[in-house]
Amino acid sequence: MQISEKKLFLFDIDGTLALGDTMFPGSRELLDAIRAKGGVSVFLTNNSTRSREDYVRRFAEVFGLETRPEQFITSGTVTTAFLTEHFLGKWIYCLATASYVAELRAKGLQVTEEICPDADCILVAYDSEITYEKLCRASEMLQTCDAPYYATNPDLRCPAPFGFIPDCGSICEMLQVTTGRTPIYLGKPAPEMVFCAQRTFGFSSEETIVVGDRLYTDIACGINAGVDTALLLCGEAARADLETTQYRPTRVLADPAALYAELLTEKMV
Repeated sequence: MQISEKKLFLFDIDGTLALGDTMFPGSRELLDAIRAKGGVSVFLTNNSTRSREDYVRRFAEVFGLETRPEQFITSGTVTTAFLTEHFLGKWIYCLATASYVAELRAKGLQVTEEICPDADCILVAYDSEITYEKLCRASEMLQTCDAPYYATNPDLRCPAPFGFIPDCGSICEMLQVTTGRTPIYLGKPAPEMVFCAQRTFGFSSEETIVVGDRLYTDIACGINAGVDTALLLCGEAARADLETTQYRPTRVLADPAALYAELLTEKMV
């Protein structure tokens, strides 16, 4: 795999290109180099708390980077598309942030956060506004309603300046211990985000690479989609994890600066 031959770079954000409001060294130069060589950077995130438009504003205000909404594909994006295809006009019980609930309703979906015995599906998303009352309602729904159960993403934790905080997968594990039910996850490692980016920008699998810091979501997503992958060791995964993982990345690099250096080196050969 030659990095310089890739055209569609699919990046995870937190732990891969940035941590919180701070971009890692080399991230900005890497994105500039990809654009300069006629490539496209797309950002795949299992964070469903923000819309595409939110990310465009965040990248401009926090990182000083100009982007377009179609460059962001979130677990919320693919989950909304899935629900619209299968549950339009039906009741959806949802544990999520107010922002994501509003986004679902804006798409014409019938969403409730209250106990709904006749719900047609149950959805759990990453919820940074979670309360014990919300957890109790979700536990009751999962034990009294046999509707199919979905979740936006299986990430157990997400990076924070001091380390990590619980993500959607941790919420679902708590509910699983309580209710015995496990969801079908719709975000990474499912391959749909990769396929969506390829359809949007018209690149082949050979021209595509997934770059991330998590083996069981980012790298697994790329493998499931049949594309090359690059693991960056600046986030969750450590080199020691490669000895036991079933998700083997095509390439392992220290951080965005190392990927940028490799891209420049290959271009000069």
